[in-house]
Amino acid sequence: MLDLKFLRENPEKVRQAMSAKRITADLDKLLRLDEERRILLKEVENLKRERNLANDEITRLKKAGGSIEGVLSYLKTSSQKIDEIDNKVVDIDKSINIIQSYIPNIIHESVPISKDASGNQIVREGGGKRRFDFSPLLKHEELGAKLGWLSFEQGARVVGSAFPVFRGKGARLERALIGLMLDLHTKKHGYVEVSVPHLVNRASMFGTGQLPRLEEDMYRLKDDDYFLIPTAEVPVTNLHRDEVLAEKDLPLKYVCYSPCYRREAGSYGKDTRGLSRVHQFDKVELVKFVKPDQGPAELESLVRDAEEVLQLLEIPYRVVLLSSAELSFAGMKGYDLEAWAPATERWFEVSSCTWFGDFQARRMDIRWRPKGGQKSELIHTLNGSGVALARTLLCLLENFQTASGEVEFPKALRPYLD
Repeated sequence: MLDLKFLRENPEKVRQAMSAKRITADLDKLLRLDEERRILLKEVENLKRERNLANDEITRLKKAGGSIEGVLSYLKTSSQKIDEIDNKVVDIDKSINIIQSYIPNIIHESVPISKDASGNQIVREGGGKRRFDFSPLLKHEELGAKLGWLSFEQGARVVGSAFPVFRGKGARLERALIGLMLDLHTKKHGYVEVSVPHLVNRASMFGTGQLPRLEEDMYRLKDDDYFLIPTAEVPVTNLHRDEVLAEKDLPLKYVCYSPCYRREAGSYGKDTRGLSRVHQFDKVELVKFVKPDQGPAELESLVRDAEEVLQLLEIPYRVVLLSSAELSFAGMKGYDLEAWAPATERWFEVSSCTWFGDFQARRMDIRWRPKGGQKSELIHTLNGSGVALARTLLCLLENFQTASGEVEFPKALRPYLD
């Protein structure tokens, strides 16, 4: 979240960020409460100073043999007033924290401001769209069903709609993609692989910014205040909650495979056919902890790491700089990687790479200490999909189908399918 002092000193900048991200929060109320809080703190400080003087006066009167009843009466009244103010400050702090948690991160100056996705900017494209000498092309759900690799009917029978079942070579394909991505990111890009719980507590979800705004999109356990992870970003970033990292260990880079669970409560009106929008999907996530001055360069590096997956898979793609309206609540700058599906004739987001500045770190109190034992400061965090499997698999099926109705996979993937 944003620092209270920053909110106090930069209200217009914060209002501009809220407007640009199309997010509402009662900043004016927060500022009024903050002003009231500071007045009360000054009042209680004066009362405590006077109480100390009164205690000194009692000592003097005792030595002189004078009466202390009047001073004791004053101290009792003063202490009651101090307690009342302290309780009032606690209540104000709670109200401030609630509003503060709904205020989004500010936007980096290089982010285009726009009211909708039309403000996104295509930075570059790769791969080139494939040419087919046959028609019609089968959409991924048709091809997957024909090959016996994909069943939405069985998933619906077991759980409900938008829970696909991968069968035979379809299941093997998922495993192959995970293996390829983990090998690439650990062996070439230098990420440390971690395996984390698929359940997290409320503090973890708050720390990365999913709560409180997106709670309706999450799967929550009935009897425990735990959540199924919407992305490995949540448990991986929280690995260092309340820690101070050494400068020599930075940048710290993690890669993690995990299933992801999302209710998609806000998907009304969106295309939910096939693998385009499902409630459970697999993803390889990349998370970085970096010094503040490393943030911009590490974001570009993160995008290139995710981009290389699509290059290896020979899937046509494009890198999109997100406009303010498309940027996440906690993000200050981000890119999407979109892959092309020729039969569906659509670009699908398969990775979202975001730089959060110290927004998440402030919620989780993750710091770093410069060499020489200087004062610690908040670290910067980044994450991105490297990449999400469901839509990547969608694009693979549609791009590599053959005239005979089979799928001829790219060279880099074949060793993982043997």
